[in-house]
Amino acid sequence: MLPLLKTYIPSHFTWQTIALAFLITFICGGLIAKTYERTYRGLSWSPALVQTLVLSGIVTCMVMMAIGDNIAGAIGIIGSLAIIRFRTNLRDPRDMVFVFAAIGTGVACGMLSFLPALIGTAVFCLVAFILHGSGFAARRTHDGLLRFQAPTDGAVRVTEVLHGHTAHFALVTLREVAQGRLVEYAYQVKLRRSGDSDDAERLLAALRGISGVEGLAYFNQQSTTEV
Repeated sequence: MLPLLKTYIPSHFTWQTIALAFLITFICGGLIAKTYERTYRGLSWSPALVQTLVLSGIVTCMVMMAIGDNIAGAIGIIGSLAIIRFRTNLRDPRDMVFVFAAIGTGVACGMLSFLPALIGTAVFCLVAFILHGSGFAARRTHDGLLRFQAPTDGAVRVTEVLHGHTAHFALVTLREVAQGRLVEYAYQVKLRRSGDSDDAERLLAALRGISGVEGLAYFNQQSTTEV
């Protein structure tokens, strides 16, 4: 049986080489998955996607070693992939990049290019952490949305509180409610210390001190990005 298997296995694919390829693929996929987990921002967390980052590299490595230099095998695999219908939609382009990175490590390891796989994974993870920590491409002009209802004669007092507790604010909507007794306000606000929950609490406390203010609600912009 063993001699028969050797006739179908390329000479450069020993069992030690195959095991090493899968091991390095697993390590690289695990690093990419952990980087994705640590740098993720949003609400639609998917444990299945994190596992996919590890498993997709393993599958790709196996496919690449199975193809080797066999053109007929490559065409057959392309045909089989055409039959399979992938219906999973990735909402975030960043998720797609991480999946592609995991597949890339599988391709490299399947071709026994271990050094490019390891260095490429290290560079990819490092850049992902740098972009995450630096806030690169963050373009938030406001920290959150503030909604409340106040008496029609309380506009001056509301404006004074907003000037005293925010760095900037902009009126979004203004409409009468309760048969004209109250006015509903919606403001986009930027806190003095961006993203500071204490500043938000102080702002809400000051608004509660205005007589007649009702229905106070503050929506953090970062937390509502994917609603």
